[in-house]
Amino acid sequence: METFIIPVQVRWSDIDPNFHLRHSVYYDWGALSRIEFLNKYGLTADEMMKQQFGPILFREESVFKKEIRLGDNVTINLELLKAKKNNSRWTVQHTIMKNGDTVSAILTVDGAWIDTMKRKLTAPPAEAAYVFDQMPRAKNFQWLD
Repeated sequence: METFIIPVQVRWSDIDPNFHLRHSVYYDWGALSRIEFLNKYGLTADEMMKQQFGPILFREESVFKKEIRLGDNVTINLELLKAKKNNSRWTVQHTIMKNGDTVSAILTVDGAWIDTMKRKLTAPPAEAAYVFDQMPRAKNFQWLD
């Protein structure tokens, strides 16, 4: 499993009155990273709509380490931290880095898949399970019961 890191751009509209990144932008970047990963492996929004399932989040938490300012070069990665063997529930962790070597934030999300017609949690179809098998695993990855 290769690492998955994408660059993100700090825009003027992302900056708060204290001249650093607004807290909600970190969460937007996490969502962007997860969607870009799914898209890379063919699990697009159109495909999820066809198969009537999609991801949902139960918890989203960010630990802020170093502030990000306009002009910083920022990347975000994605690693699978925990998962059930059938990939029905999972935890993904993102590390947001600035200027190549400084951890700015660690974003952790707990999620699952939902059947969009029944509005009930479900195990994902084989395509989603395949995509999650491609996701880089954290060094401390663990299987959930």
